[in-house]
Amino acid sequence: MGENAAILDINGILAILPHRYPFLLIDRIVAVEEGRRAVGIKSVTYNEPFFQGHFPGAPVMPGVLIVEAMAQVGAVLLLRGVPDRASKLIYFTGIDQARFRRPVVPGDQVRFEVEVLQLRSRSARLRGEASVDGARVAEAEILSTMVDRGQPSSAVTP
Repeated sequence: MGENAAILDINGILAILPHRYPFLLIDRIVAVEEGRRAVGIKSVTYNEPFFQGHFPGAPVMPGVLIVEAMAQVGAVLLLRGVPDRASKLIYFTGIDQARFRRPVVPGDQVRFEVEVLQLRSRSARLRGEASVDGARVAEAEILSTMVDRGQPSSAVTP
């Protein structure tokens, strides 16, 4: 299967991630190497709710949402093989070395490549890159922890 074909379409993503509109920020997963890396796609349209205010007349996808989309690709990678994933959530515990190279605008198709740098039983360090038409637009290291649903967020420690 080529990398342009979806390994997971939107329905497959919805079966893994708890995110829903308007906060589900990825459209498909096109590659997965279990426990190592995943590649996801986001087609950015003018209809995105954040463009209404960011910025009127000059729409730019917020950098924090680019990193969030990157993290969602990583969450698919981390949760895909978890048998009881419906009872789990993945929380951000840190973002390091985030850089934004150029704006993401309506009409762009963003490709997110996320790789595992370190994986423990309940925590992970991932490196993500976002690109449009082969040009890098953002990158970051993402730290996360897996928790049981219903666990208070104050109980989360990196």
